[in-house]
Amino acid sequence: MSNRKLLHLSRRQVIRGLLATTAFGITARFGTGCSTAEGGGTAADQITIGFIYVGPKDDYGYNQAHAEGAAGIAESFDWVKIVEEASVPETTAVEESMRSMIDIDGASVLFPTSFGYFDPHILKLAEEYPDVQFFHCGGLYQEGTHPVNVASYFGYIDEAQYIAGIVAAHTSKTGKLGFIGAKPIPQVLRNINSFTLGARSVKPDVTTQAIFTGDWALPVKEAEAANSMADQGIDVLTCHVDSPKVVMETAEKRGIFASGLITLTKR
Repeated sequence: MSNRKLLHLSRRQVIRGLLATTAFGITARFGTGCSTAEGGGTAADQITIGFIYVGPKDDYGYNQAHAEGAAGIAESFDWVKIVEEASVPETTAVEESMRSMIDIDGASVLFPTSFGYFDPHILKLAEEYPDVQFFHCGGLYQEGTHPVNVASYFGYIDEAQYIAGIVAAHTSKTGKLGFIGAKPIPQVLRNINSFTLGARSVKPDVTTQAIFTGDWALPVKEAEAANSMADQGIDVLTCHVDSPKVVMETAEKRGIFASGLITLTKR
């Protein structure tokens, strides 16, 4: 194996390590098709890493957490160049963004972060660019099925939602809680269940109303859902959407409490 190949793989390991430690501030469940070969290389050899977000980078949530992780990598490693693009929909638009980062910016590692980017878009580009490593948040990678240059990671946010449920039950005066979700996929349903179980460990009669907006970043529907919940006497709510900012701000305007998602939010 050449030194170049060894160097390339060792840097992939570095990125894997960053995901599991403080650069992203999460504990990650990680599945990957990457080889684990060790190699040399010096910090003077720069690599380019691309991050693609479905929403804005200051959304108090999923996208902001990734953007903060990207900034942490750039600050910690002077041999890493970060390129980013925000508000890229889960359509063929993300394929063009990935191609641009690879062909024009020279990216050899990509983090196309949104759930819907994975199939077919990441899988398609992974076949086209076998020497580029694709990391996707969502835990969708299946060993033996997906390309070996694709990897998955996902945080234990259901555990945080359990704690949020405990806090919500102590905070609520009505016993009515709300959960605004994007889509009824397993990750979101797990968080709804965890939030409710946490709340019921304090007050067994607590109820949680769930509303699904239909997508990860729909500010109008998120505001409508939060207002509807407030109108029904729900006094504490949380969410699993990519951009919790609207939910948080709407709750504040209505005088009810809300807990965020993924990113530390203080208002």
